[in-house]
Amino acid sequence: MINILKENSFDCRVSSVLNREVKSYGKQYMFDDSEETCWNSDSGIPQWILINLQSECEISEIEIQFQGGFAGKNFRLLAEFYPEGLKHVQDFYPEDTNKVQHFKLDKPLRATGFKIIFDDSTDFFGRIIIYKLALYSKS
Repeated sequence: MINILKENSFDCRVSSVLNREVKSYGKQYMFDDSEETCWNSDSGIPQWILINLQSECEISEIEIQFQGGFAGKNFRLLAEFYPEGLKHVQDFYPEDTNKVQHFKLDKPLRATGFKIIFDDSTDFFGRIIIYKLALYSKS
């Protein structure tokens, strides 16, 4: 399995950062391979992560490591298709745990971007905390 975010240029946007403290809780910490850093959203739902790739890539699996107690109860995956735009692809139902979780797509798909939308959180205030996010391709 190849982590396409390690092999391809991309930019990322997120719905919010806790107290706007980007230096402490910014989106960049989902991709730094450190167990000490994380993206921490502010309160409120939905929360989302948008990844725009420099070129079209195929993904077959998503990997996420939440902070237990601050996990998404569910999330929707949308993919960016040219010229149609963002289209809903699949729903996923994570566990409320600190463990790394893998979410396999029903079928691999090629797109230029992906949006993960968390419609609900295990946190009463709707916060999401993610230590690791990866998108994998079989090839």
